[in-house]
Amino acid sequence: MSQDIIFAQSADLESILISEEELTAICDRIAREINEHYRPLVEAGEPLLVVGVLKGSVVFLADILRRINVPLQIEFLRASSYGRSSTSSGVVAIKHAPAPELIAASHVLVVEDILDTGNTLYKVFSVLREQGAKSVKLCTLLDKPSRRQADISADFVGREIPDAFVVGYGLDYADYYRNLPYIGILKPEIYSK
Repeated sequence: MSQDIIFAQSADLESILISEEELTAICDRIAREINEHYRPLVEAGEPLLVVGVLKGSVVFLADILRRINVPLQIEFLRASSYGRSSTSSGVVAIKHAPAPELIAASHVLVVEDILDTGNTLYKVFSVLREQGAKSVKLCTLLDKPSRRQADISADFVGREIPDAFVVGYGLDYADYYRNLPYIGILKPEIYSK
């Protein structure tokens, strides 16, 4: 990645919240927890389906998947309540989901970049449970409990963060900043234009 692009984008940040090194340590820890939890299930013949929520989870998901050492299948789901805004609209749209027969045969681990209001993930969990998943658990890189509106919590959490608008490492504002190799706090003047 061009250092010029990173430099230009980093000028829009108040500060770096989570460094590349911290992200590596978070991924190592979470993968260990996932391996410990799912190994007995998989060894007993219970399939694991990892579902990445597009687009924000892609970078985190890729790093976690390389560290999970139990057999699994991967699918993706597209859900959003933000659009091009800095706050959730509260209306959740699910545009793509795994096949219901695959969900019904599996323990499902949803991987998300951030648990914020919880509205999107609450809807996702409702759909997965309705389709008969053996279990549904959540792995999120970031947890922002101060903004929670829905009754949902994560089973595997990278780090709790304050109520700030964060970007990088897959997280975006208007589809930009996803390629930053760390997580930073976006300056309010950028998203309040």
